[in-house]
Amino acid sequence: MGIFKRFFFPPLTNNEWEDYFYSYQKTTEFKLQNFSMTLSEFKVIFWWEWGHRFLGRIIGLLFLIPLIYFSIKMGFRNTYKYHLIFLLICFQGFLGWYMVQSGLINNLDVSHFRLSIHLLFAFIILSLIYWSYLNLHKNIKFEKKLKNFLPETFLFLIFFQIIIGAFVAGMDAGKIYNSWPLMGNSYFPDDNQFLNLFKLTALSDPSLVQFIHRNLAYLILFVYGILYIHIYKNKIQKLFKAINILGIIIILQIILGILTIIGGANILVASLHQLSSIFLITSTIYFLFRNRFN
Repeated sequence: MGIFKRFFFPPLTNNEWEDYFYSYQKTTEFKLQNFSMTLSEFKVIFWWEWGHRFLGRIIGLLFLIPLIYFSIKMGFRNTYKYHLIFLLICFQGFLGWYMVQSGLINNLDVSHFRLSIHLLFAFIILSLIYWSYLNLHKNIKFEKKLKNFLPETFLFLIFFQIIIGAFVAGMDAGKIYNSWPLMGNSYFPDDNQFLNLFKLTALSDPSLVQFIHRNLAYLILFVYGILYIHIYKNKIQKLFKAINILGIIIILQIILGILTIIGGANILVASLHQLSSIFLITSTIYFLFRNRFN
């Protein structure tokens, strides 16, 4: 009963709050950075973390219950794809735990590499669920479509940008070089050398990560432009709606990204930037689906 209570319920008594706070006081983050934190201040960060975990568990249950029902009704053979998605949801929970552990022992913050993997799998799960939904309404027609690999390349760039965006968030890289289109007084960050961009250490360098994130956005916009021109030039009418929706979301995402940088990673604007990435990935999935099917 105790494990079940801690799994689903937050601390309800003052003694329980003291126990949770005592556990936090043993972490490196508290000892080196938040050593003056009070119990009231601890409750603020606790509720954000607990809410995130609780939502993850509720999502798992809301997926599992109908999965069991439809598996019994339709058989495993017709629902095995959804079982794979559920396994990914479970794995996502493990990744969340694995990410948090990186910030409890020797580091003040969680590893931005683990954070990016956790976020990446969240978007993979979202993409698979949305693709499955679209697949329910699949209508194969022999119409014009893009026969090159541009749509798939574009999707890859979006996922790669999400990973780099997680690096930016994990290292607070959005709080440096708060100017646009230049990074300070130049296009390339002046606290670095260009050759460092080609080293693995670049992925742990805040200014270089921000530079990569910016320029990936430009590359994505450029590839989108090629897709847009190709679709309208060849009059692939079934993709008109999808490419237009995708363009609106991309422009919105870029504007929010610029505002996030200029505003020094203001929490509200940065959250909207992250939120719009959900619409970006789903609109990309919708575009890819429309190109392949109806």
